[in-house]
Amino acid sequence: MPKEKPELSDAMRAKISKKTPVKNPIIGTKFTIAVSSAKGGVGKSTFATNLALALKKLGCKVGLLDADIYGPSVPKMLGINEKPKSDGQKLEPVVKYDIQCMSIGFLTDQQTPMIWRGPMVTSAIKTFTQKVKWKDLDFIIVDMPPGTGDAQLTFSQEIKMDGAIIVSTPQEVALLDVIRGIKMFDKLGVKILGLVDNMSFFIGDDGKKYRIFGEGGVKRTAEKFKKEFLGEIPLNPEVGKLGDEGKPIVESNSDHVISKIYLNFANKIKLTYL
Repeated sequence: MPKEKPELSDAMRAKISKKTPVKNPIIGTKFTIAVSSAKGGVGKSTFATNLALALKKLGCKVGLLDADIYGPSVPKMLGINEKPKSDGQKLEPVVKYDIQCMSIGFLTDQQTPMIWRGPMVTSAIKTFTQKVKWKDLDFIIVDMPPGTGDAQLTFSQEIKMDGAIIVSTPQEVALLDVIRGIKMFDKLGVKILGLVDNMSFFIGDDGKKYRIFGEGGVKRTAEKFKKEFLGEIPLNPEVGKLGDEGKPIVESNSDHVISKIYLNFANKIKLTYL
């Protein structure tokens, strides 16, 4: 007969629990979805903002957390110039277009560089996840910073992330960083919901598709690492123009072809979790 396993002592259980901290969800939220790229300049913030607005259009209660401490984009993209209110203990999220928002850009001048070391970045992120009064959210979309550093580790190891979407352009130099991001999330046990090919092509006046950054790289990467390929988003000048004006495409024109792509992504997420 096999020997029975000895009972663990209270001291041993305490020791194990210290080594394996429990990931805590962000209070006031149901599901945390990270939008990551591991590479700057691929339209990650545009994607995160429009995805949040698309989920809101589908009737979800949504928050948008700008976790890019060094380069916050959400204040500009949503046209927010006000500072969050505080009761001395917690910050109130700024509400714009019926979504709750928080960014380091709300607390500092947009032209002030954040010359911070890693521990300060980690502290700021913990403030935004633990000391903000998020209210009854179905989803909080987290606009992650580029790279695989302190911010990603904090979210992956200490905060319950329900999934991550990886955004990239199809060019090889971007995909090198995407592969690092995939391996990081896999190693940290974060579910990757899929990969998105952003700015995948441009439709000229002649109606033809021009693959400026190459073709098929994101899909091939998804297949190689056995991840879902969520689809393509074409390059469209209207998206950038409206983002600069603080009126994202999904909010400004929900019938636009780009808006319909975001609404499709949002619907997949809603059906997955709610």
